[in-house]
Amino acid sequence: MGYRLSKIYTRTGDDGTTGLGDGTRVAKDDARVEAFGAVDELNSFLGLLLAHELPKPLRAALTTIQHELFDLGGELCIPDRSVIQDDQVTRLETLLDELNAPLASLKEFILPGGTTVAALAHVARAVCRRAERRLTTLARDASVNPASIRYLNRLSDLLFVLARLLNAQAGRPDVLWQPMNKPD
Repeated sequence: MGYRLSKIYTRTGDDGTTGLGDGTRVAKDDARVEAFGAVDELNSFLGLLLAHELPKPLRAALTTIQHELFDLGGELCIPDRSVIQDDQVTRLETLLDELNAPLASLKEFILPGGTTVAALAHVARAVCRRAERRLTTLARDASVNPASIRYLNRLSDLLFVLARLLNAQAGRPDVLWQPMNKPD
């Protein structure tokens, strides 16, 4: 890493702009900034999830994902940069299939919750969906790596399955959604 931050504040953003990795200055609510901000928020929630006890293989997988999300944030910070690759999407699919295999098939929607770690996985899933939406918004007007959108889509599925698995491992059943107002 060639550049170290010795001073954290720069005052350059006091005017409501921020610098991209290519030196361009944009509004702090620019679609690109919203996208990499949502990815950063997701990464932070994964850090919170990792602050709890998890089986070693899950911890290793989530740590790898955190690094990839940081790469994705860097990708988004520099227009026209592509870092996330299809093999990373495939790796998520493989892990998703492995984690889902021991779980009972779902025939109903489930409510988020259960154990604390499962609830955190559900929150991370919801934040991941938001990051995916922000990336999709950005893609309407700017060049976006399609593998990055696929990556976030698979990751949200993975986090959903992870929440179910963590509850199952703790002996907590899925809580099935019961519609309060059923149509006639």
